Amino acid sequence: MFRAARLDDLDAILALYRQLHPQDPPSQDAPARFRQILASPGLHLFVLEAAGAVVATTYLNVIPNLTRSAAPYAVVENVVVDAAHRGTGLGRQIMAGTLRAAWDAGCYKVMLMTGSRDPGTHAFYRACGFSGDIKTAYVVHDRRHGSPL
Repeated sequence: MFRAARLDDLDAILALYRQLHPQDPPSQDAPARFRQILASPGLHLFVLEAAGAVVATTYLNVIPNLTRSAAPYAVVENVVVDAAHRGTGLGRQIMAGTLRAAWDAGCYKVMLMTGSRDPGTHAFYRACGFSGDIKTAYVVHDRRHGSPL
């Protein structure tokens, strides 16, 4: 079942994020930040449940815009499917729900970036409808927050 995250999903989402970024130290601010995300218009944290357990998550940021007839655009971040469930179609399912939410919000485009060099990851995003040859992404990180990798 695809749905918006709820307050009681925090531990399950953090467990998925540990699979995405195992080197990240735990944050004492996570509960407050989670409540802030859930309360913020335009920020959408989604989960996918299977057999009553959260097995995937995505984060959709809908951004107001003045170009394209003032249609918003969106950025997808933190796409994670539990390692035990990868390759079962759940990734496509959560991405389909996330894209549907963006289109329902009136977005004219949805972007995402991945740091993965795994060809399977890139094939997955292409299968979900994303194209890697329309835009070029550049990233800069605040060095005070440590290595981005």
